[in-house]
Amino acid sequence: MRLSTFPGRPLAVLVSALLALAPALAVAQPAHAGPYVPKTPPLTTPWTSQVSLTNPLPEYPRPQLTRPDWQSLNGQWQFAGASSLASPPFGQTLAETALVPYPIESALSGIMRHQNYMWYKRSFTVPAGWTGRRILLNFGAVTYTAQVWVNGVSVGSHSGGFDAFTFDITGALNGGTNEIIVGVHSPSTRPASRWASSA
Repeated sequence: MRLSTFPGRPLAVLVSALLALAPALAVAQPAHAGPYVPKTPPLTTPWTSQVSLTNPLPEYPRPQLTRPDWQSLNGQWQFAGASSLASPPFGQTLAETALVPYPIESALSGIMRHQNYMWYKRSFTVPAGWTGRRILLNFGAVTYTAQVWVNGVSVGSHSGGFDAFTFDITGALNGGTNEIIVGVHSPSTRPASRWASSA
């Protein structure tokens, strides 16, 4: 995930595909969430152990269009499975920690299981030098439906698992620490018959 700015124009914040959410962005990690623990993958590469646990994939996702002011929100997020997206967990601490932007089913995410519904949550601050600019929150992709809240304010929703999308979050920000919650509905694509046993 990434935030960026342009004087007199919307500030672009890019969330580098949460599911497969930059450098100057100060991020406050939520207290008491379970620690991030990578799972053991079924197949490793020589680079698996080299993944940063605090700033994974720190590169600007579109190097030919790099903006001078931007922040990555990749890293450790609070995480919880859910039964629906009807009740966002405002003011709550989520029990697990996921490493974004890795897919939740991957070992590097720290979760390594499928969830049809899930919550991601973290805190961040906007650099003081961005005052007077529009702040955009950019997602590379979220599979499949995403609903986003900043400081308890709904800033938008999006459906579609392969395309990027952006929300202008300027009006939802405060002058200090901001809370972002991303609710995701990622229904399984496996037919129900594949899960049924043949008796």
